[in-house]
Amino acid sequence: MPARVGAALHAACGAVTDAERAAFELTEQGTRIADAAGGVTDEAWANAAKHYDEDQLAALVSLIALMNTVNRMNVIVQQPAGDYQPGHLG
Repeated sequence: MPARVGAALHAACGAVTDAERAAFELTEQGTRIADAAGGVTDEAWANAAKHYDEDQLAALVSLIALMNTVNRMNVIVQQPAGDYQPGHLG
């Protein structure tokens, strides 16, 4: 997990569990594919598998892929993330 993410989480909630740290590492490696041409390392996968069963890993991978897809779509249509205002559609 990047130091900036760990520091922000620690400040926000006081602690990050080993399972959460493993999920963040899996997410980081699965997201930053341009930086790591090999994709997710065996070590990161094994570490996540220590904390999550097969169904949980499948859900985690699906959520990582979904959010990466949404982010890529936002880049394509030049929609900045984070500008949603509740109630603006209705």
